[in-house]
Amino acid sequence: SQSHQNISFEKKRTSISKMVQTKLYHKFVEGVPDASGKVFVITGTTSGTGNVAARTVAKLGGEAVLLNRKSDRSTKSLEAMKEDYPEGKFVPIECDLQSFESVKNAIAEIKSKYSSIYCLACNAGIMATPDKATVDGYDTQMQTNHLSHFLLVEDLMPLLEAGAAAHGDARIVTHSSMGRDHCHTPNKGLEEKYFGKNGGNLGGDEIKMMRGGCFHRYFQTKLANSVHMYGLHNKLQESNSKIRAISAHPGGSKTGLDGHLDYGFFWNNVLKVLGPMMMQTSEDGAMGLIKGMMDPSAESGVLYGPKNSGSKGPPVPNPPKEYETDPKAIEMLWKTSTEAVAPFRA
Repeated sequence: SQSHQNISFEKKRTSISKMVQTKLYHKFVEGVPDASGKVFVITGTTSGTGNVAARTVAKLGGEAVLLNRKSDRSTKSLEAMKEDYPEGKFVPIECDLQSFESVKNAIAEIKSKYSSIYCLACNAGIMATPDKATVDGYDTQMQTNHLSHFLLVEDLMPLLEAGAAAHGDARIVTHSSMGRDHCHTPNKGLEEKYFGKNGGNLGGDEIKMMRGGCFHRYFQTKLANSVHMYGLHNKLQESNSKIRAISAHPGGSKTGLDGHLDYGFFWNNVLKVLGPMMMQTSEDGAMGLIKGMMDPSAESGVLYGPKNSGSKGPPVPNPPKEYETDPKAIEMLWKTSTEAVAPFRA
Protein backbone atom coordinates (compact mmCIF):
# COMPACT_ATOMS: atom_id res chain seq x y z
CA SER A 1 0.00 0.00 0.00
CA GLN A 2 0.95 3.67 -0.43
CA SER A 3 1.18 4.25 3.35
CA HIS A 4 3.43 1.19 3.74
CA GLN A 5 5.69 2.52 0.95
CA ASN A 6 5.86 5.92 2.66
CA ILE A 7 6.82 4.32 6.00
CA SER A 8 9.62 2.24 4.44
CA PHE A 9 10.73 5.32 2.50
CA GLU A 10 10.93 7.36 5.72
CA LYS A 11 12.95 4.56 7.36
CA LYS A 12 15.45 4.74 4.50
CA ARG A 13 15.72 8.51 4.98
CA THR A 14 16.27 8.09 8.73
CA SER A 15 18.95 5.44 8.19
CA ILE A 16 20.79 7.77 5.79
CA SER A 17 20.70 10.54 8.41
CA LYS A 18 22.16 8.22 11.04
CA MET A 19 25.02 7.24 8.71
CA VAL A 20 26.06 10.88 8.18
CA GLN A 21 28.24 12.27 10.98
CA THR A 22 29.15 15.86 11.87
CA LYS A 23 32.80 16.40 10.92
CA LEU A 24 33.63 20.10 10.75
CA TYR A 25 31.11 22.15 12.76
CA HIS A 26 32.55 21.82 16.27
CA LYS A 27 36.05 22.91 15.27
CA PHE A 28 34.59 25.68 13.08
CA VAL A 29 32.52 27.15 15.94
CA GLU A 30 35.61 27.33 18.17
CA GLY A 31 36.83 30.05 15.81
CA VAL A 32 33.63 32.13 15.92
CA PRO A 33 33.82 35.05 18.40
CA ASP A 34 31.59 35.87 21.35
CA ALA A 35 28.22 37.34 20.33
CA SER A 36 27.22 39.01 23.60
CA GLY A 37 25.06 42.11 23.16
CA LYS A 38 24.10 41.22 19.59
CA VAL A 39 20.56 40.42 18.40
CA PHE A 40 20.11 37.87 15.61
CA VAL A 41 16.72 37.57 13.88
CA ILE A 42 16.49 34.12 12.25
CA THR A 43 13.67 32.67 10.16
CA GLY A 44 12.94 28.95 10.24
CA THR A 45 14.55 27.66 13.44
CA THR A 46 12.34 24.64 14.10
CA SER A 47 14.84 22.25 12.51
CA GLY A 48 17.81 22.07 10.16
CA THR A 49 20.34 24.84 9.62
CA GLY A 50 18.21 27.53 11.29
CA ASN A 51 17.97 25.44 14.44
CA VAL A 52 21.76 24.96 14.47
CA ALA A 53 22.28 28.70 13.88
CA ALA A 54 19.97 29.67 16.77
CA ARG A 55 21.70 27.26 19.12
CA THR A 56 25.10 28.59 18.04
CA VAL A 57 24.00 32.17 18.73
CA ALA A 58 22.86 31.14 22.23
CA LYS A 59 26.06 29.18 22.84
CA LEU A 60 28.10 32.29 22.01
CA GLY A 61 26.06 34.66 24.18
CA GLY A 62 23.90 36.36 21.56
CA GLU A 63 20.13 36.85 21.55
CA ALA A 64 18.23 34.69 19.05
CA VAL A 65 14.88 36.02 17.81
CA LEU A 66 13.08 33.01 16.34
CA LEU A 67 10.62 33.63 13.49
CA ASN A 68 8.44 30.58 12.88
CA ARG A 69 4.82 29.89 12.10
CA LYS A 70 2.78 28.64 15.03
CA SER A 71 2.99 24.85 15.33
CA ASP A 72 3.61 22.03 17.80
CA ARG A 73 6.97 21.50 16.12
CA SER A 74 8.15 25.06 16.75
CA THR A 75 6.95 24.89 20.39
CA LYS A 76 8.80 21.60 21.01
CA SER A 77 11.88 22.91 19.21
CA LEU A 78 11.99 25.98 21.47
CA GLU A 79 11.57 23.80 24.58
CA ALA A 80 14.50 21.61 23.45
CA MET A 81 16.72 24.67 22.85
CA LYS A 82 15.91 26.09 26.28
CA GLU A 83 16.64 22.71 27.85
CA ASP A 84 20.03 22.46 26.14
CA TYR A 85 20.92 26.12 26.78
CA PRO A 86 19.23 27.19 30.05
CA GLU A 87 21.13 30.51 29.99
CA GLY A 88 20.37 31.07 26.29
CA LYS A 89 18.36 34.08 25.13
CA PHE A 90 15.57 32.86 22.84
CA VAL A 91 12.73 35.17 21.81
CA PRO A 92 10.00 33.47 19.73
CA ILE A 93 7.90 35.63 17.41
CA GLU A 94 5.08 34.17 15.32
CA CYS A 95 5.71 34.62 11.60
CA ASP A 96 4.09 32.71 8.74
CA LEU A 97 6.13 33.45 5.61
CA GLN A 98 3.18 32.41 3.42
CA SER A 99 1.25 35.47 4.61
CA PHE A 100 2.55 39.02 4.12
CA GLU A 101 0.12 40.16 6.84
CA SER A 102 1.78 37.76 9.30
CA VAL A 103 5.25 38.99 8.29
CA LYS A 104 4.08 42.60 8.73
CA ASN A 105 2.85 41.77 12.24
CA ALA A 106 6.15 40.05 13.08
CA ILE A 107 8.07 43.12 11.93
CA ALA A 108 5.90 45.34 14.16
CA GLU A 109 6.59 43.04 17.12
CA ILE A 110 10.35 43.11 16.46
CA LYS A 111 10.27 46.91 16.28
CA SER A 112 8.34 47.08 19.55
CA LYS A 113 11.00 44.97 21.29
CA TYR A 114 14.24 46.23 19.69
CA SER A 115 15.69 49.52 18.49
CA SER A 116 18.60 47.76 16.76
CA ILE A 117 19.53 44.29 15.50
CA TYR A 118 22.90 42.95 14.44
CA CYS A 119 21.81 40.30 11.95
CA LEU A 120 18.83 39.21 9.89
CA ALA A 121 19.30 35.60 8.76
CA CYS A 122 16.85 34.78 5.95
CA ASN A 123 17.14 31.05 6.44
CA ALA A 124 13.65 29.51 6.22
CA GLY A 125 12.73 27.63 3.09
CA ILE A 126 10.52 24.93 1.59
CA MET A 127 11.48 22.67 -1.31
CA ALA A 128 9.66 21.17 -4.29
CA THR A 129 6.17 21.61 -2.86
CA PRO A 130 2.94 21.44 -4.91
CA ASP A 131 1.94 24.18 -7.36
CA LYS A 132 -0.26 26.25 -5.04
CA ALA A 133 -0.91 29.91 -4.30
CA THR A 134 -0.50 31.57 -0.91
CA VAL A 135 -3.31 33.70 0.55
CA ASP A 136 -1.60 36.59 -1.27
CA GLY A 137 -1.70 34.81 -4.65
CA TYR A 138 1.99 34.07 -5.08
CA ASP A 139 3.74 30.71 -5.46
CA THR A 140 4.15 29.15 -2.01
CA GLN A 141 7.85 28.49 -2.55
CA MET A 142 8.65 31.97 -3.92
CA GLN A 143 6.78 33.77 -1.15
CA THR A 144 8.28 31.59 1.61
CA ASN A 145 11.83 31.48 0.29
CA HIS A 146 12.21 34.99 -1.15
CA LEU A 147 9.35 37.51 -1.17
CA SER A 148 8.62 37.47 2.57
CA HIS A 149 12.35 37.72 3.26
CA PHE A 150 12.48 40.72 0.91
CA LEU A 151 9.79 42.37 3.06
CA LEU A 152 11.72 41.60 6.26
CA VAL A 153 14.92 43.07 4.80
CA GLU A 154 13.23 46.27 3.60
CA ASP A 155 11.37 47.01 6.82
CA LEU A 156 14.11 45.97 9.26
CA MET A 157 16.78 48.03 7.47
CA PRO A 158 16.61 50.94 9.98
CA LEU A 159 17.21 48.51 12.87
CA LEU A 160 20.13 46.94 11.00
CA GLU A 161 21.63 50.40 10.34
CA ALA A 162 21.33 51.08 14.08
CA GLY A 163 23.03 47.74 14.75
CA ALA A 164 25.86 48.65 12.37
CA ALA A 165 26.32 51.98 14.18
CA ALA A 166 26.50 50.18 17.54
CA HIS A 167 28.75 47.27 16.55
CA GLY A 168 30.77 48.57 13.59
CA ASP A 169 28.90 46.33 11.16
CA ALA A 170 25.64 44.40 10.74
CA ARG A 171 24.60 41.44 8.60
CA ILE A 172 21.87 40.37 6.18
CA VAL A 173 22.33 36.72 5.21
CA THR A 174 20.24 35.00 2.54
CA HIS A 175 20.29 31.20 2.42
CA SER A 176 20.53 29.89 -1.13
CA SER A 177 21.37 26.34 -2.23
CA MET A 178 23.11 24.31 -4.91
CA GLY A 179 19.77 24.55 -6.72
CA ARG A 180 20.56 28.14 -7.76
CA ASP A 181 22.72 26.68 -10.54
CA HIS A 182 20.00 24.42 -11.94
CA CYS A 183 17.29 26.71 -13.31
CA HIS A 184 15.56 25.26 -16.37
CA THR A 185 15.52 28.58 -18.23
CA PRO A 186 17.41 29.38 -21.48
CA ASN A 187 20.25 31.24 -19.73
CA LYS A 188 19.85 29.43 -16.37
CA GLY A 189 18.55 32.76 -15.07
CA LEU A 190 15.52 34.14 -13.27
CA GLU A 191 12.14 34.30 -15.01
CA GLU A 192 9.65 37.04 -14.15
CA LYS A 193 6.52 34.88 -14.13
CA TYR A 194 7.67 33.12 -10.93
CA PHE A 195 7.61 36.45 -9.04
CA GLY A 196 4.03 37.42 -9.92
CA LYS A 197 0.59 36.47 -8.65
CA ASN A 198 0.70 33.22 -10.62
CA GLY A 199 0.60 30.74 -7.73
CA GLY A 200 -0.99 27.46 -8.84
CA ASN A 201 -0.19 28.09 -12.53
CA LEU A 202 3.56 27.54 -12.60
CA GLY A 203 4.29 24.10 -13.98
CA GLY A 204 2.20 21.63 -12.00
CA ASP A 205 3.13 19.01 -9.42
CA GLU A 206 5.51 16.71 -11.30
CA ILE A 207 8.50 15.59 -9.23
CA LYS A 208 11.52 13.89 -10.79
CA MET A 209 15.10 13.84 -9.59
CA MET A 210 16.02 17.56 -9.82
CA ARG A 211 13.39 18.03 -12.54
CA GLY A 212 9.67 18.70 -12.91
CA GLY A 213 7.54 21.72 -12.03
CA CYS A 214 8.07 21.43 -8.26
CA PHE A 215 11.85 21.66 -8.65
CA HIS A 216 11.71 24.30 -11.39
CA ARG A 217 9.93 26.63 -8.96
CA TYR A 218 12.34 25.76 -6.14
CA PHE A 219 15.43 26.52 -8.24
CA GLN A 220 14.01 29.92 -9.16
CA THR A 221 13.61 30.78 -5.47
CA LYS A 222 17.14 29.71 -4.61
CA LEU A 223 18.59 31.76 -7.44
CA ALA A 224 16.42 34.65 -6.20
CA ASN A 225 18.18 34.33 -2.82
CA SER A 226 21.65 34.86 -4.30
CA VAL A 227 20.54 37.54 -6.80
CA HIS A 228 18.87 39.36 -3.88
CA MET A 229 22.16 39.30 -1.97
CA TYR A 230 24.24 40.65 -4.87
CA GLY A 231 21.69 43.41 -5.47
CA LEU A 232 21.66 44.28 -1.76
CA HIS A 233 25.45 44.37 -1.68
CA ASN A 234 25.51 46.85 -4.57
CA LYS A 235 22.91 49.11 -2.97
CA LEU A 236 24.56 49.05 0.47
CA GLN A 237 27.98 49.83 -1.04
CA GLU A 238 26.51 52.77 -2.98
CA SER A 239 25.08 54.23 0.23
CA ASN A 240 28.34 53.61 2.19
CA SER A 241 26.44 51.39 4.61
CA LYS A 242 28.29 49.25 7.15
CA ILE A 243 25.73 46.45 6.69
CA ARG A 244 27.19 43.40 4.97
CA ALA A 245 25.01 41.44 2.52
CA ILE A 246 26.15 37.83 2.48
CA SER A 247 24.73 34.57 1.14
CA ALA A 248 25.32 30.91 1.91
CA HIS A 249 24.53 27.45 0.60
CA PRO A 250 24.44 24.34 2.84
CA GLY A 251 25.65 21.79 0.30
CA GLY A 252 23.77 18.50 0.44
CA SER A 253 22.87 18.63 4.09
CA LYS A 254 20.32 16.51 5.95
CA THR A 255 17.97 19.25 7.09
CA GLY A 256 14.64 17.46 6.57
CA LEU A 257 13.80 19.82 3.71
CA ASP A 258 13.18 16.88 1.35
CA GLY A 259 11.44 14.61 3.86
CA HIS A 260 8.17 14.69 1.91
CA LEU A 261 9.67 13.74 -1.45
CA ASP A 262 9.37 10.31 -3.03
CA TYR A 263 11.52 10.06 -6.16
CA GLY A 264 10.30 6.59 -7.11
CA PHE A 265 11.76 3.14 -6.47
CA PHE A 266 14.97 3.56 -8.50
CA TRP A 267 16.12 6.95 -7.18
CA ASN A 268 15.07 6.16 -3.60
CA ASN A 269 17.44 3.19 -3.65
CA VAL A 270 20.22 5.14 -5.38
CA LEU A 271 19.96 7.78 -2.63
CA LYS A 272 20.07 5.07 0.02
CA VAL A 273 23.46 3.93 -1.31
CA LEU A 274 25.00 7.26 -2.35
CA GLY A 275 23.34 9.56 0.21
CA PRO A 276 25.88 9.08 3.01
CA MET A 277 28.76 9.81 0.59
CA MET A 278 27.11 12.94 -0.79
CA MET A 279 25.54 14.38 2.36
CA GLN A 280 26.64 16.31 5.42
CA THR A 281 24.76 16.94 8.67
CA SER A 282 22.70 20.06 9.26
CA GLU A 283 25.46 21.20 11.69
CA ASP A 284 28.09 21.04 8.94
CA GLY A 285 25.55 22.43 6.47
CA ALA A 286 24.94 25.47 8.71
CA MET A 287 28.57 26.60 8.65
CA GLY A 288 28.14 28.94 5.66
CA LEU A 289 25.07 30.52 7.25
CA ILE A 290 26.85 30.95 10.60
CA LYS A 291 29.97 32.33 8.91
CA GLY A 292 27.82 34.97 7.24
CA MET A 293 26.05 35.78 10.50
CA MET A 294 28.98 35.88 12.91
CA ASP A 295 32.46 35.53 11.41
CA PRO A 296 34.37 38.87 11.31
CA SER A 297 36.18 37.72 8.15
CA ALA A 298 32.94 37.14 6.19
CA GLU A 299 32.82 39.68 3.37
CA SER A 300 29.84 41.49 1.90
CA GLY A 301 28.93 40.39 -1.61
CA VAL A 302 30.19 36.83 -1.10
CA LEU A 303 28.34 33.50 -1.04
CA TYR A 304 29.86 30.93 1.33
CA GLY A 305 29.42 27.17 1.22
CA PRO A 306 31.15 23.97 0.12
CA LYS A 307 33.58 24.67 -2.75
CA ASN A 308 32.17 25.06 -6.28
CA SER A 309 28.58 24.50 -5.08
CA GLY A 310 29.69 21.10 -3.82
CA SER A 311 27.65 18.83 -1.56
CA LYS A 312 29.94 18.94 1.47
CA GLY A 313 32.96 20.66 2.95
CA PRO A 314 33.98 23.86 4.76
CA PRO A 315 32.34 27.21 3.91
CA VAL A 316 34.46 28.94 1.26
CA PRO A 317 33.64 31.72 -1.23
CA ASN A 318 31.71 30.48 -4.27
CA PRO A 319 32.44 32.80 -7.23
CA PRO A 320 29.23 34.27 -8.72
CA LYS A 321 27.87 33.08 -12.06
CA GLU A 322 26.78 35.63 -14.68
CA TYR A 323 23.09 34.89 -14.05
CA GLU A 324 23.55 35.74 -10.35
CA THR A 325 24.98 39.21 -10.90
CA ASP A 326 23.13 40.09 -14.13
CA PRO A 327 21.96 43.74 -13.70
CA LYS A 328 18.72 42.97 -15.57
CA ALA A 329 17.95 40.08 -13.20
CA ILE A 330 18.62 42.29 -10.17
CA GLU A 331 16.42 45.03 -11.63
CA MET A 332 13.58 42.59 -12.37
CA LEU A 333 13.80 41.03 -8.90
CA TRP A 334 13.66 44.45 -7.22
CA LYS A 335 10.76 45.68 -9.34
CA THR A 336 8.58 42.58 -8.87
CA SER A 337 9.46 42.05 -5.20
CA THR A 338 8.87 45.72 -4.35
CA GLU A 339 5.46 45.58 -6.03
CA ALA A 340 4.56 42.37 -4.17
CA VAL A 341 5.35 43.70 -0.70
CA ALA A 342 4.36 47.36 -1.18
CA PRO A 343 0.86 47.04 0.35
CA PHE A 344 2.40 45.61 3.53
CA ARG A 345 5.29 48.02 4.09
CA ALA A 346 5.29 49.80 7.44
